[in-house]
Amino acid sequence: MKLFDVYPLYDVDIVRGQGYHVWDAAGEQYLDLYGGHAVISIGHAHSHYVEAISRQVARLGFYSNSVINTLQRTLAERLGHISGMEDYAFFMCNSGAEANENAIKLASFATGRDRVVAFSRSFHGRTSEAVAVTDNPKIVAPVNDAQKRTFVPLNDIESVRKELAQGDVCAVIVEGIQGVGGMGVPTDEFLQALQRECHAAGTKLILDEVQSGCGRTGKYFAFQHAGISPDIISVAKGIGNGFPVAGILIAPDIEARYGMLGTTFGGNHLACAACLAVIDVMQDEHLMDNAACVGAYAARRFAELPHVVAVKGRGLMLGVEFDRPIAELRKHLVLKKHIFTGSASNPAMIRFLPPLTIGQQQVDELCTAVEALTEKW
Repeated sequence: MKLFDVYPLYDVDIVRGQGYHVWDAAGEQYLDLYGGHAVISIGHAHSHYVEAISRQVARLGFYSNSVINTLQRTLAERLGHISGMEDYAFFMCNSGAEANENAIKLASFATGRDRVVAFSRSFHGRTSEAVAVTDNPKIVAPVNDAQKRTFVPLNDIESVRKELAQGDVCAVIVEGIQGVGGMGVPTDEFLQALQRECHAAGTKLILDEVQSGCGRTGKYFAFQHAGISPDIISVAKGIGNGFPVAGILIAPDIEARYGMLGTTFGGNHLACAACLAVIDVMQDEHLMDNAACVGAYAARRFAELPHVVAVKGRGLMLGVEFDRPIAELRKHLVLKKHIFTGSASNPAMIRFLPPLTIGQQQVDELCTAVEALTEKW
């Protein structure tokens, strides 16, 4: 049996990680400035994280959600504290797509409506509702294309207002920062207006913080730069630092009823132990402050690079746009300079999504490598 091909692969077999470095099977070291799709928040194989998961699996790895799990309750309290969303409820699942799926379903339950408004260049996952509100025809199957959703331009409040006026929109879903779509940033003013319009229309506002959350922008959630309070917030990736875990934070005015949502593996004991360890490290090592500080430095340095036309994003979620396609540049960064970065739907953009533990030295290392590889452009 062979694997079903879904990604183009570099000929590199990564077998070990520590901090912001990984090593391949041949023992070669690489600088990880992509964090495996923004998943690695506190660094690879952090000692406290490893110890917490090891201790938990030796005690109890899994039991179903038919019994009390004290770890879930502890995690909800601590997540509420670190994020500032203490009065929200927390439902746990397994992936960002599943979190968005449940967020949309919950909004539909709460409003009795069946249409979703999303934004151009959005990416929300690959499950049914999540892929339907993703603006990428390549991954939308015919069954998803039949679902009721409408795409409007990001930061265009008039377009949103026109859709809400029709009275059938259960939810507006927007990313804190568009990751795959090329680092489009909703302005603070747009998010503030979006919250007002959704509230007036009886529509639920969903903030997809799967990639932009967990401290990556310098605040726990990217939307917090705008000072708003969404109805539902989806979180994944960095919350578990590599352990598959996700969830939605739900505003207190949305009623929970038995049978609305459910999960087998969501919120299992190992997942909770991983998330609690991540929160410990984020607080003890002040990683949100580091993301803001190093991110500001990185934005300045990237803007000074030759052939760079724009730097988009916030904190340690940045897109560096060049004046030409950069597929070969990214390939050479991996194979010649041993540095991992990410791509976006924009073929001229590198995505910078490193562990939140990096410093200015690692930013400079990337800049030096880019300068050397683009010298003959």
